[in-house]
This record gives sequence, structure tokens and C-alpha cells, in this order.
Amino acid sequence: MVDSLTDGLKVRHLTMMGLGSAIGAGLFLGTGAGIAAAGPAVLLSYAIAGFLVILVMRMLGEMAAASPSSGSFSTYAEMAFGRTAGFVTGWLYWFTLVMVMGAEMTGAAAFMGAWFGVDPWIPALVAMVVFAAINLAKVSNFGEFEFWFAAIKVTVIIGFLVVGTLLVFGLLPGSDPVGAANFTGLGGFAPNGVSGIAAGLLVVAFAFGGIEIVTIAAAESKDPALSVGRAVRSVVWRISVFYLGSILVITLLLPWNRLDEAQSAAESPFTLVLQQANLSGVVGFMEAVIVLSLLSAFNAQIYATSRMMYSLALREGRRPAGGGREGRRGPLARVDASGVPRAALLVSVFFGFVAVLLNYLDLDGLLTFLLNAVGASLLAIWAVTVASQLRLRRRLEAAGPMPVRMWAFPYLSWVALALLVGLTVLMLTDASSRRQVLATLAVLVLLTVVGLITGRRRAAAR
Repeated sequence: MVDSLTDGLKVRHLTMMGLGSAIGAGLFLGTGAGIAAAGPAVLLSYAIAGFLVILVMRMLGEMAAASPSSGSFSTYAEMAFGRTAGFVTGWLYWFTLVMVMGAEMTGAAAFMGAWFGVDPWIPALVAMVVFAAINLAKVSNFGEFEFWFAAIKVTVIIGFLVVGTLLVFGLLPGSDPVGAANFTGLGGFAPNGVSGIAAGLLVVAFAFGGIEIVTIAAAESKDPALSVGRAVRSVVWRISVFYLGSILVITLLLPWNRLDEAQSAAESPFTLVLQQANLSGVVGFMEAVIVLSLLSAFNAQIYATSRMMYSLALREGRRPAGGGREGRRGPLARVDASGVPRAALLVSVFFGFVAVLLNYLDLDGLLTFLLNAVGASLLAIWAVTVASQLRLRRRLEAAGPMPVRMWAFPYLSWVALALLVGLTVLMLTDASSRRQVLATLAVLVLLTVVGLITGRRRAAAR
């Protein structure tokens, strides 16, 4: 066991979770916005973002395989740079997922409310209670739900790629080969030039958020090193096949200048492609897939927020306090008989309710600021992950075998850091993205101040 948690997750859970974690509602609804910004050249935007994520995941996988922890990158930040770095990184991630949890549930509840003719808060409440109960039972329940959620999403994407490929080559009844008319005939491959590719990169940069949950969950598997290794190695081909393959099919079959961010399932590029195959019930089917993706993400976020809070509380309890003795475990750092950090999970669920309420109230200024702060938070977390790997690599090598290794260390690690700096500069040149960076910076400053104050109080109590 790791950090007193159970080992209830199996390798198949982690592997399928890794496959499905990059397939979310953002892929089905947000793809059109990137295509509208860059045209078919959005493939380059996705390739750059995907390359960055592959490097970050490889580094995170290296550390997770060598030293599994439910705190993942927060634990490694603390190992590399001290208690405050781990505190800030962990709570920034927790805050991010809680806010995203609220947004995901709000979106899913809107669909479900329309299906059943009830106010959206009713399915939101039901879903919150159901998924809280699932996660409170035991970790294998979470693993099974995510396994089947991911299996369905992967099957949908594979089916989409098969249908799309048949349409491209005119192999379905009533279809003709499409050629390159949409791909290069509407202003060329990159109709908006380099600036369009850059704008597309801003849209798609964080499309892969969520895959880091695999390294958190690996701490509760029977063979963390094997699980992390398989999940990390699958990152390369799942990004290549699922994302780049889907975008290629869409840009071949649909005019890029008629797409934008979808506000409904009917506007999704995936729906528009499947409608070309004369399939009945496509809109309803895509709505179901989108809701499933949102619920899958919500389930994973309940899990990840509870484990991150538990890990943070556990590490605080292990520090000497009061005469140099190891600190006592508080309720957030304890697990129940099933190995579930019940208190940490209930606190995360409570704040998930608060986030849903904020989404419904849509308070002027507050919700905008909070969601803006979420926008660039992954950038900060990825940067800390890269810096931690650069700092810890030699120490981990000296400690024992490393089942997963970063390629071409330290050169590709520095390339990843340079890409993150470049992406930050790019965000600062865009008005809406600049607000996200500044809001995230404000949250980082606040968390750093809190971390320093709590750290000094603990030091004074010794």
C-alpha cells in the first residue's frame, strides 16, 4: 500500500483510464473553435500541444513510477523545492478541479434537465449524491466506473474514425471521395497563417488536461510502476490517433470556415460528420456521449480532489510539531475501513456543490475571475512538474531502479520548459488569455502567502 491507501485499482483500470482521460466533452464541443482559428493547420496546433503534453507526462510518469504517491506532482514539488512548493501546487490543483467539477456538472445537468423536463439542479443534485456514494464505497468502484466510461468513449472515437475514413474515400452508400477541397481549397492549409496556428494553440493547449489523474490513481494500484508505465507509453499513440486522427477527418469533410465552438450537440463537428453518413438519431447519440464524458470527468475529479487533499493533509501530519514529534493525523489524513479518505472526499464534494451553485448564480465578477484562474492553472502545474523532474532525476536514479525514464534527459526536459514559457508569452499577447494568466498568478500569490504563514506557524510550534 502507498500512503495508507488500498491497492484496489487494477492495471486494466489504469490503462483504460489513461486511454479515456484525453477524451472529454471539450473534444466533442470545443474542436470547432480551434479549427475556426487556424483552419486545417489546427493539426499543427494540436501536434505542438500534444508534443508538450507527451513530454510532461513522460516526466511525471518517471517520478510516479519511481516514487508513487497520491499527491503526484504536489509530492514531487515538495521533494524538489520544499514544503511551500508542494502546498501551492497541490492546493492550486485542488481548486482547479473543484471549479471544473462545478462547470462539468452544470453542463451535464443542462442536458439531463432538458431530457427529463426538470430544472437542471435536480439531476445535478442526484448525480452529485450518486457519484459521492460510488467514491465513498471503495476505490475499485471508482476504477470500474472509469473503466467502462473510458471504454465507451474509446469505442465512440474508434467508430467515428472508421465512419469518417469511409466517408473520406467515398466508400459508404451515396458518398463520393472528398479529395482535398476542404483541406487546402479554402485559403490553403493555413488560411490565417502563423497567427492562426498560434490562436489555435491557445484554444487547444489545455485540451489534454485530465491525463495527470492516472499518476494520482496509480498510487492505489497493485503495481504502480507497471500501471504508470503502460499509461504513459500509451499517451503518444492515443494523442496521435484520437485527437489528430479526429481533426484530420473533420477538416477533410467539413469546411473550416463554417465551424466554431459548438454550443450544443447539434453543432458539434462530430455530429456534422456523422450526419453525412445518413445515420439516424445522431444528435441524441452525441448528446448522450457528451453527458457521459462530462459525468466521467466529474467522477474522476471527485476522486482526484479527495486524494490530493488527503495527500496534503497526510504530509502536514508527518511533519514534526510540538517538541519535534511527528504531528498527529487530522481527519483529512485518515482513511476508513475501505481505504477511502472519507473526510477529504466529503469536503471535496461539498465544495463541488458550492462550485455548481456558483455556476447557477453566475455572480458578476466572482465566477468570471474563478474560471479565468482555472484557465492557466495547468500551465503552472506543468511548469512545476518539469522543474521538479529536472531537480529530482539524479536523486531518483541514486535511490533505485527507474521503470520509466524521460527521453534524452535533460535536453527534452528543457525543451518542455521552453515550450511552456513560449505558451505563457503567447497567452499574454491575447486579451482573454492574458486575464487567465493574471487571475492564475493572483491565486498563486495568495496560496504562496497562505503556505508561508502556515509553514511558519508549524515551525514556531516545534
